[in-house]
Amino acid sequence: MTGAPSSTSLSTSFERVSLPLEHDFTISRGTTTAAENVIVRVEDEGGMVGVGAAAPSSHYGETAATVEAVLPDLLAAVEAVGDPHALAEIERRMEGVVADNPAARCAVSIALHDLVAKRLGVPLYRLWGLNPGEAPTSSFTVGIDDTDVMREKTREAVDAGYATLKLKLGTDRDREVVEAVREEAPDATLRVDANEAWTPRETARKSEWLAERGVEFIEQPLPASDPAGLKDAYERSVLPIAADESCVTLADIPRIADRCDIANMKLMKCGGLLEAKRMIHAARAHGLEVMLGCMVESNAAIAAGCHLGPLLDYADLDGSLLLAEDADPFDGVPMPDGRIDLRAVERSGTGAVERTE
Repeated sequence: MTGAPSSTSLSTSFERVSLPLEHDFTISRGTTTAAENVIVRVEDEGGMVGVGAAAPSSHYGETAATVEAVLPDLLAAVEAVGDPHALAEIERRMEGVVADNPAARCAVSIALHDLVAKRLGVPLYRLWGLNPGEAPTSSFTVGIDDTDVMREKTREAVDAGYATLKLKLGTDRDREVVEAVREEAPDATLRVDANEAWTPRETARKSEWLAERGVEFIEQPLPASDPAGLKDAYERSVLPIAADESCVTLADIPRIADRCDIANMKLMKCGGLLEAKRMIHAARAHGLEVMLGCMVESNAAIAAGCHLGPLLDYADLDGSLLLAEDADPFDGVPMPDGRIDLRAVERSGTGAVERTE
């Protein structure tokens, strides 16, 4: 293992990329045809480069344009500290510069962790002392579409080897869709995500027939703006409830502890890897299971999330798998059949590496 100096000088850069999806991706709030990501690079004086990416969501008040607008100030804070190993200090400085914009801060956090692990010559999970064999299998998401199209997408996913599917619901065809998917994937583990589209009564009613069809849990059935409704749904549902839109930052963990079974974190919601680890440990302390989800993201971001895998009960890290073939400028952690194969990461850092022509 190569030692690293306690301080250094850093240079930074970023670029915006538009990543087309393999299929239009629809949830209860709308449809996406391409993912706008912003790639961040942090380079030390020896030419070693750490990479990260922001995948902003307008649902949380961010766009690629807002990320581009705040990154110069965030990266100026990084350069002012000058030492990539000073992760906590850099995080504090970034929060002082930009309080919100978590996806922008996350991209910098990922790039710094990638660089630090590279400078130490180890994969990121080794830096954290984690067992790569304990990472769970990631689900693969089937977005809302015509029932026959969802059936076809399910068939494609099963044929590709994915054994855990997450089904987007929130339409007047929910039962029809679940039955079609279950027919097509009789042996798959199924999870459903309503993306805030249901009511407490609807959640309770649907949970009964979803349980009969072997669904594992329901993700975010109620709007985050209705915490009382989420608690009502949690108490009435026969299936476990995962909180996503209700679980954004560390402060949300105690608020959701009595109204869900699973806390679903996303790096792009919470602002970076240090905050994600705090949230995971806080969720455990409150008796919750933990899940890490994602936006539609480049491997420059997804790879970092994969290294948190050994800390998770559930993973939904298919964001780069939803992109069109060759759309992602980066390769990442191998996920054959959805299995997060950290043992295959022989490179130091997150394992994200830029593809060459």
